[in-house]
Amino acid sequence: MQRNFTSDTDFMQRALELAERGLGSVSPNPLVGAVIVKNQEIIGEGWHRQYGKAHAEVNAIEAIKDKTLIEGATVFVSLEPCSHYGKTPPCADLLIRYKPSRVVVACQDPNPKVSGSGIKKLKEAGIDVEVGVLEEEARYQNRRFFHAMQKAEPFVILKWAQTQDGFIARQDYSSKWISDKFSRRLVHRWRSEEDAVLVGTNTAYYDNPQLTVRDWYGKNPLRVCIDRNLRLQSSLAIFDGSVPTVCYTTRAAEDREKVSFVQLSSENFLPELLSDLHKKNIHSLIIEGGAKLLEEFIAANLWQEARVFIAPVLFSEGIAAPKMRVAPLYQERIMQDNLWIFENRQQQ
Repeated sequence: MQRNFTSDTDFMQRALELAERGLGSVSPNPLVGAVIVKNQEIIGEGWHRQYGKAHAEVNAIEAIKDKTLIEGATVFVSLEPCSHYGKTPPCADLLIRYKPSRVVVACQDPNPKVSGSGIKKLKEAGIDVEVGVLEEEARYQNRRFFHAMQKAEPFVILKWAQTQDGFIARQDYSSKWISDKFSRRLVHRWRSEEDAVLVGTNTAYYDNPQLTVRDWYGKNPLRVCIDRNLRLQSSLAIFDGSVPTVCYTTRAAEDREKVSFVQLSSENFLPELLSDLHKKNIHSLIIEGGAKLLEEFIAANLWQEARVFIAPVLFSEGIAAPKMRVAPLYQERIMQDNLWIFENRQQQ
């Protein structure tokens, strides 16, 4: 069924839809979509598909066979066109070369290398520029990128599954799965969308997780674990060398194949961990337990989003699930489980 686009909002919504297709492939770059419109008809569209490859504006222009049509057209782009040379040439310069009469931008780029300069270039070239169409939606879509740029740390997502009576595991850690297979598949999709996945010492030891993407398609995230006192055995799956892994500790240790050890201070452990990940170009981090580690991040207010599965299971006793200090933003049903989504408004 063909959609009827009649307004700037409609065309920008399409740009945002296109941008979303890059999730999991473009970080540490932002998600960007672009739509080129002439006489209220889309003549070209594109999105940033992969880090280091062509940006959204380039792909939208390349989709048009007759490039002369771009002169006098309107370009809708979900983030300010870049104005500096990085992995690719500046998109602002490219747009100027093709002479659209108008460029509509959802929001300004928070990257200091760009912020405002792309818009300025376009205006100085005589192009009419409008900023702010669906700005809130665009900022939310790139919340990982905005947070990393403004806070110099990854966007932190907490994730766990708990029983209906509030337990995350049995007392002896014997309960590996609480949520059903559909929820677990969704978790694999989430891993493919984020830069890194983190677990604590007990989860790495008792669950022996691979922390890879197996029930979905996409890239594996950087695996991260915490082992403050170097208690974990090298035979664990997380140290198998199949995926790049970082282990944070308070003691010195030698790196192994695809496994690096980073020594942090015990006094400022979590902030230093986030800072180091940011230096490694990690813009988003999903934390998959255990209870103690999740509680540490909650208590330190070092989280932006939480995704909690409530399964129709009763343990009666066990290891208590973390306690959220805020109400869920919304809930949805995932087959037998309920998924609760929380946002940390104090971090926005």
